Amino acid sequence: MTVFLQIEGAAIVDIPSLYAEINRVFMAGEDWQLGPSPDALDDLLYGGHGALAGHGTATVVWRNIERSREALGLETTRAWLEDKLRQPGTFNAETIGRQLDALQRGEGQTYFQIVMEIFAGHPNINLLQE
Repeated sequence: MTVFLQIEGAAIVDIPSLYAEINRVFMAGEDWQLGPSPDALDDLLYGGHGALAGHGTATVVWRNIERSREALGLETTRAWLEDKLRQPGTFNAETIGRQLDALQRGEGQTYFQIVMEIFAGHPNINLLQE
C-alpha cells in the first residue's frame, strides 16, 4: 500500500526549517520528532515510523523544490560545516575541512544535494519534484 505525502518547499528556508517540514509531513501524530541530521533522515526513510509505518512504498511530492534547493545551497552548507568545526571532539575536523574545500571549489555537495541523495537511496520512496 502506498502513502502519498507532500513537502512544501516554500516552508524551507534553512536546515532547521527543513526538519520542521520533514517532521510535519512524516511525523504527525508521533510523540517524538526527527532531529536535524542527514543520518536521522536516512533512518526515517527506511519506514516503520510516522507516516511511513505500515506502508511498503510512498510517493512524496516536493512542491517548490527550487526554493528548497536555493535555501539549502552553498551558503547554508558552508555555515553547517563551519558550525561542525566549532564543536571540537564531536566531528572529524579534517574531514569537515576537506568538505569545505571541495565546496569552495564547486565540487562538494550542498545540503540540498545530500538530502536528494538520501531520498534516492530509498527505492521505496518515489520523489516527485514540482
